[in-house]
Amino acid sequence: VHEKLLEACDVLEESFTARRSVLFGNPGLHDNATTHTLLMGVQMIKPGEIAWAHRHTLAAIRLVIKGDGKVFTVVDGEKCPMEPYDLILTPQWTWHDHRNPTKETAIWVDALDVPFLLGLNQPFYEPYPGNKVQTMREKTGEYLQQRSGAVRPTWENTKKENLPMRYAWKDIEPQLRALAEQPGSPYDGVALEYVNPMTGGRTLRTLSCWIQLLRPGEHTKKHRHTSSAAYFVVAGEGATIVGDKTLEWNRHDGFAVPNWAWHEHINRSKTKEAILFSVNDIPIVEAFNLYREE
Repeated sequence: VHEKLLEACDVLEESFTARRSVLFGNPGLHDNATTHTLLMGVQMIKPGEIAWAHRHTLAAIRLVIKGDGKVFTVVDGEKCPMEPYDLILTPQWTWHDHRNPTKETAIWVDALDVPFLLGLNQPFYEPYPGNKVQTMREKTGEYLQQRSGAVRPTWENTKKENLPMRYAWKDIEPQLRALAEQPGSPYDGVALEYVNPMTGGRTLRTLSCWIQLLRPGEHTKKHRHTSSAAYFVVAGEGATIVGDKTLEWNRHDGFAVPNWAWHEHINRSKTKEAILFSVNDIPIVEAFNLYREE
């Protein structure tokens, strides 16, 4: 995938006219689908580039692979620095652009609810009016993200959904490791969900993001559920057995697990942990009271 991204930098010389993404197409499905509801891919912007501002009804998340914090995404005027394994939300119908003022390329995982929105015939899109970039809020005190913590202003009726949001890895990783001594799930290891801090609910209305740790030598029990998921390997090496297929994975690989497919995870290392990021469509399935697990 990385080789193809480098090739794409030659084909798409600048990113003002198109996003430079390599999409994870599933050969068992139609175009633009990693699972029947999700699309995952990897995006790269070159030094000095700006991926122009727009908004759409598609909900999207970004998991940073390469970035130094000086690379950033702007969501509805709020600056979100991009450091490795930060999760940044661009909820449906929020303005967003990506900017790389550094001398190095920046890379991140994209995941969107494209197939689901296409199935509903709801893929609306709008470019940012009159400019390639949006105006940023001048003071962090104006940021909605400042209202998502343990305290918030009493005089405001604060927006609770479709918020700009950055989940910094430097905050998430210690929580993941602190819980690594707990029993965890026999099916998913130590699996944590990124929640909406305003409501305590799913990450987004159509997408839920997880980060899970498999301890050295851990082999989870097999299970299946009516939701599908796309995975990105943050660290470690191992395999996921899906039905009768064994998907071997290493750091920075991606793979997909269809809905209602038996699957189990294996950490091949006896000394090192494995960490998997995933995005799933549980919120969609739950909305229709169709989520089931076996």
